[in-house]
Amino acid sequence: MHHVNFGSVIFALLCLILLWAPIPVGSNRPWAWSLLELLIGMVFLIHLANCWRRDGPALWHRWFLPLLVPIILLQLYLLLQMSGYLPFMQSADPKQTEIMLLKGLFFLMWLQLVCIYTNTTFRLRMLVLMIVLSGFVQAFYGSVLNLAEVANSPLFAVNEAGRARGSFVYQNHFANYLALCLAMALGLLLSELSSQPPQWRFKVMLRDLLTSLLSSKLMLRLAIVVMVIGLVLSRSRMGNAAFFSSLALVSLVALFFYKRPPALLKPLVISILLLDMLIIGSMFGLEKLQQRFAETSFASEARDEVVIDSLPILQQYGWQGSGGGTFYTVFPAYQPQVYAGFYDHAHNDYLQFAIEVGIPMTLLLGLMLLWSLWQNLQVMRISDHKLHRGLAFGCAMATVHMLIHCSVDFNLQAPATAMLYLTILAIGQRLYSMRFDKVRRS
Repeated sequence: MHHVNFGSVIFALLCLILLWAPIPVGSNRPWAWSLLELLIGMVFLIHLANCWRRDGPALWHRWFLPLLVPIILLQLYLLLQMSGYLPFMQSADPKQTEIMLLKGLFFLMWLQLVCIYTNTTFRLRMLVLMIVLSGFVQAFYGSVLNLAEVANSPLFAVNEAGRARGSFVYQNHFANYLALCLAMALGLLLSELSSQPPQWRFKVMLRDLLTSLLSSKLMLRLAIVVMVIGLVLSRSRMGNAAFFSSLALVSLVALFFYKRPPALLKPLVISILLLDMLIIGSMFGLEKLQQRFAETSFASEARDEVVIDSLPILQQYGWQGSGGGTFYTVFPAYQPQVYAGFYDHAHNDYLQFAIEVGIPMTLLLGLMLLWSLWQNLQVMRISDHKLHRGLAFGCAMATVHMLIHCSVDFNLQAPATAMLYLTILAIGQRLYSMRFDKVRRS
């Protein structure tokens, strides 16, 4: 009797969940994140069954502890806040803290599944292709609706308001999601570039051009173009600025860290920064994005006031936190006036985490991200595997982008974005564990 390969089934299910997560409004509604948790829970049960089989995988691996330990500590901290066991560490709204704790526990399961089952170079490539596919689907859907000037999207009837937002409600979350997918797509494209200097003979150039046109590189480049169009059409100022800043910064660092940098690294980066922005931007409304930058004034931006008005909360709850998920519970007491919009988040992930779980826990999570970034650079410096070096570039770019964009928005509060970023961190951790692996057939 032929045995079912549970590992392959579980990996395929992980890819499908990753593709599903952003579709129901970024999984940022109670019914949508509950469904996401249910899907992850079901796959985790299959994983446990697989572990109990004699030839199943290990339940635990030491190499991904640097990623899991800070997140486990966060969940224990939320449990303490929710229980009210320590008088000085009580949540202002235990129910909201419980919701955040549940999300965190399922994210932990997700991380463990990704770390365990993305265990070959082939699966790494497949997972990244699924991330690229997800970004492409979102960008294509968002761009078509925007260019067709649809007032309300056919999916969940979200008001488009002249900006591309894919299946997300908030255009900045859409822009952030696309930027993360773009980072991994660029990493994949870099891994396919030759490290040999290009030959400028006509015959060789013609052969290389035809090879590129008939290869998967063209499909990947087209996916990148569509995602850049989506990013520009989102009219997200910081989403665009953070993406292009992270691309420029990581490319600059890569020139020093890369073991045998791809010969076409500089032309590729310049083509994305200049050609994509100028050509695509002029066709799809870069001038509107520039107009939004020009018209921005701190006086008209209520979210800057939200940040300023939130600082006194930090003075009161800076050490212990007001409780996970309780920003909007405590904020109205500190709000001096009514704003034009509805603000249930701090529009600054650093500030919101510091208010809810305290500065020490926020610093621990920040250290985890910086450690991950350092690991990405080490893989770029040490690894002999082109795919690994390319994906490490993508992971580093994704982290730099998040570090910039989270200073003005609440991207990690959207479950689909948080899950995608955790997946990228897991890929980076897996690459670091494989950094001394010799080149083998992928």
